[in-house]
Amino acid sequence: MSFKTILAVFGASEPMRDLQIAAELCDEVLAHLSAIVVGQAPQLGRYPAITPAWVEQRERSLQALGQSVVHAREMLLARGTSFDVDSIYAEVAAADYDIGERAIYSDLLFVGPTLFQDDSLKRQAIGGGLLQTGRPVLLVPPAAKPTLKPKTVLLAWDSRAQCAHAAREALALMKRADSVRVTMVDPVAALRASGSEPGADVAAYLARHGIKVTIDALPSGQLPIAQVLQRHARDVAADLLVMGAYGHSRLREFIFGGVTRSMLDDAELPVLMAR
Repeated sequence: MSFKTILAVFGASEPMRDLQIAAELCDEVLAHLSAIVVGQAPQLGRYPAITPAWVEQRERSLQALGQSVVHAREMLLARGTSFDVDSIYAEVAAADYDIGERAIYSDLLFVGPTLFQDDSLKRQAIGGGLLQTGRPVLLVPPAAKPTLKPKTVLLAWDSRAQCAHAAREALALMKRADSVRVTMVDPVAALRASGSEPGADVAAYLARHGIKVTIDALPSGQLPIAQVLQRHARDVAADLLVMGAYGHSRLREFIFGGVTRSMLDDAELPVLMAR
């Protein structure tokens, strides 16, 4: 699908770098940027009760949140990007449900380099967008160069529904790409696995959409699958890795599968996840 509204989540302390990248991506595809700046109250665990010190810290964090919102609006106004800016202040619980409510009205959730390195808020954003509301997520790790007009896309494929959903979400991106590498690691040629000819079915599906497809079946060599995928992405000079995400929510604790968790922590290039 095409992305017309991109939801971007930022921490209140350093939002500007990620905001700049999000605005550039929106300008690239003429999308609206819906920005959320998240502030979090100081943890009561540091204090025996609500003390004057805790109240003072809370006031400082609220002030910083308000200033970040003002700066974000000023920057986006100066750029001429279509945008709206809102804020969330997480008093006690995490911000995941609030993020999820806003993600309902977006096509893509953006996680930029600064947020990528904030493990707690990153998982709240991804949990709210990806697991709670089923929105695809674009992860941009530090040093990566994101684009929504990639020339080479690596589609990680394992013949499961999550991968199929990721492929559908990325159809518009893949149709514009010069090359799409459908990549399987240790595929099993069986009816209820990857089919008698692994990769043939998804290649035919994508080709009907006018997508230029190459099938790559790789041995893991007992290496982690995420490592094999990222190494192959480097070898083929992929601009974007598209993959299904595996995980679930259990009592506000978001549990991710092994490959998903590895990409959340150690991705080297932009990753589009869907489930």
